[in-house]
Amino acid sequence: MFVKSSITFGIGSWPIILRHIIPNSVSPLIIQATLDVGSAILMIATLGFLGLGAQPPTPEWGAMISVGWKYLLDYWWYPVFPGLFLFLASGALNLIGDGVRDILDPKSNR
Repeated sequence: MFVKSSITFGIGSWPIILRHIIPNSVSPLIIQATLDVGSAILMIATLGFLGLGAQPPTPEWGAMISVGWKYLLDYWWYPVFPGLFLFLASGALNLIGDGVRDILDPKSNR
């Protein structure tokens, strides 16, 4: 709608891009990027849990959960803490992305 009305008033393409398109597309791109990083962390952990990720001397949350799963009844903290940190990392990335979106939102009344 902004673009069509700007074209109607005879504004050039570069001012339209800089004033309307880029400010309205930055927020969704940031949210999508942070969600994708969180999803990538979860996918890497899943591959590590299945044994398809980094090999054993390399520390990886999914591999730690996989090894700790065998000792769950006796040593419950082996799989719980890597899983907790995995959850906190992906959740923190989502919250950071949401906060950055709120800061960069062109429609907010600051």
